[in-house]
Amino acid sequence: MKEIWGQWDDEVKQLFYCHYGDLPYLLDVKVDEHLFRALAQYWNSTYSCFTFGKVDLVPTMEEYTTLFHCPKIQVDRIYARPANVPAFSKKLMNITGMSEQWVTTRIKQKGDYKCIPWRNLMDLVLAHPDVKKRVDVFALSIYGLVIFPKALGHVDEAVADFFDRLGKGTTAVPVILAETFRSLNACRRAGEGRFIGCAQLLLSWFHSHFWKVEKVSYRIFSENYSPLKELVATPRRDDVTEENWMTVLQNLQEEDVEWRAPWMVPDEILYRCGDFDWVPLLGVWGAVEYALLLALRQYRSRQFTPPTYGLAQCEFMFTGNN
Repeated sequence: MKEIWGQWDDEVKQLFYCHYGDLPYLLDVKVDEHLFRALAQYWNSTYSCFTFGKVDLVPTMEEYTTLFHCPKIQVDRIYARPANVPAFSKKLMNITGMSEQWVTTRIKQKGDYKCIPWRNLMDLVLAHPDVKKRVDVFALSIYGLVIFPKALGHVDEAVADFFDRLGKGTTAVPVILAETFRSLNACRRAGEGRFIGCAQLLLSWFHSHFWKVEKVSYRIFSENYSPLKELVATPRRDDVTEENWMTVLQNLQEEDVEWRAPWMVPDEILYRCGDFDWVPLLGVWGAVEYALLLALRQYRSRQFTPPTYGLAQCEFMFTGNN
């Protein structure tokens, strides 16, 4: 995918940025497995946040929205999985612009779900006569292989349904957070397991809160400024062991944390849902709770610990009909 992106000219790249934001920078984020394994062990499933000693941190809607840097996103248009989902083939026909015969012959069954191999989508990205369709299929591939990598080398049917809504301005952020939280919860319950959220985005967020370097703050007010681009360009060591990362995270102090990410512009934040301290995040495969009050410290405000009675029973998965 990186090779294909590198072959595109600036005009096609700008078309992609305009419709899908800074997703291609995720292709350049190297996942530090030692750091990620250590980080996952500090995930607090009760409060849906990372707890390092007395330090609580959690990826927020506002932070992920800023990292995406996508002008087409409408933050108040939230994806919800409909009861009657169109057939997988119909959604793929709509996204790719290909015939029903082309689509149906390439759909595969993997376990309980359907998917389409990346190699078939790659053929379209390389040869589709419609440039916009090439951009759309490439974006779908990033969502299916990098952001929601459930079926390795394939794009899952649920991802295609979600992607079909993005063209209407729906924001991807709550869905990405939901699947990140759900996957971290699953990894904690199992003791080990494959993470099927976007590790690249999560690590980019994490590094932003420990970015102890000289910053030029006015850059965040530039239309062309990309936090992800700058994070990718920042050199990092990759020879730190998991044990050393565990020690670092275990001994974190408040003064070690960059509470407000350096690329965040002061703005309105979501911290309640009506009279409730917890907000349900709807993903592509299930839903999970999100504690807004735990994020207030990251916006220079006082942090509160919301009650958690009954929350252990609140996470659910989308399975079966209706």
